[in-house]
Amino acid sequence: MSSIEVKSFSSAEDVNNSFDNALIEAVKVGGQRVVRLTLQPGWHWSHNVKPVVGTDSCQAGHLGVIISGTVCCKHDDGSEVSYTAGDAYAIEPGHDAWVVGDEVAVAFEFAGMWGE
Repeated sequence: MSSIEVKSFSSAEDVNNSFDNALIEAVKVGGQRVVRLTLQPGWHWSHNVKPVVGTDSCQAGHLGVIISGTVCCKHDDGSEVSYTAGDAYAIEPGHDAWVVGDEVAVAFEFAGMWGE
């Protein structure tokens, strides 16, 4: 028998707004965790997350798609890239990231720290 499962982020199973300038909402669908990140202008990992987690840089990997706004990611080795609406991304541990400009960045992540 076929199965179709649909979940709405409007009734997310897990909501985390403990980081300034960020809202993290998660649903579990098809046995997978999918996360919607809403990052406000001014969000910066090293300012908003680092004090909570206590590492020098983000030590999680990320796999996702950004649907609005722009985020810049800088690895510990100095390499830097921006990703914007319509881009899929994979980020290895050891980085900082921040919202670029005045537009809210919204991304969906499927693996890594947020999407597990």
